[in-house]
Amino acid sequence: MNRLVRALLRLLRAFGAGVPGCQQDTDWKTLDHEAMSLHQQGRYDRAIAVAKKALERAEQALGPDHPDVAGRLNNLAVLYKTQGQYAQAEPLQKRSLAIKEKALGPDHPDVAASLNNLAELFRTQGQYAQAEPLYKRSLAIDEKAYGPNHHEVATDLNNLAELYRTQGQYAQAEPLYKRSLAIKEKALGPDHPDVAASLNNLAE
Repeated sequence: MNRLVRALLRLLRAFGAGVPGCQQDTDWKTLDHEAMSLHQQGRYDRAIAVAKKALERAEQALGPDHPDVAGRLNNLAVLYKTQGQYAQAEPLQKRSLAIKEKALGPDHPDVAASLNNLAELFRTQGQYAQAEPLYKRSLAIDEKAYGPNHHEVATDLNNLAELYRTQGQYAQAEPLYKRSLAIKEKALGPDHPDVAASLNNLAE
């Protein structure tokens, strides 16, 4: 699966309870799904417009510092990133991370997801020094939360390895790719497409 698609799916893995019976709560969730559908159809400008509306409705329904608002900030930032609009994406990612750290604590897996997304944004722009500590912190959180052999840990290892490979730091990248591959083979079996992707990354 494409790493960006995995990131988008990871962002949407939990919507939260919201405000029961609130029309605005229903509205932002519906808009959120619509934005993701538009993105998958390649209708990027429309997806961004709908994601902005989802964020606005979520803020109205839940307040500006709710974790579900952080999720909508993340989604909008990822959509901007796919369009190369990095200046618009970065403050959204940073605000999302700050909300999650305050609401959920610094070691929550959703914080790890935000760290990973911000790191990806920096890596895409060639800002490797800013990306590395974020990837490492995301990995540490997921290892603590899920254990060393979880698929989220495998993804974190792969992303950190990609950062090193991009910089030609092959000695640092290789053991991370190998560990990621081993986790996936054990969890998914030797013939799974995600295993094939890890084999390809290691071969490169």
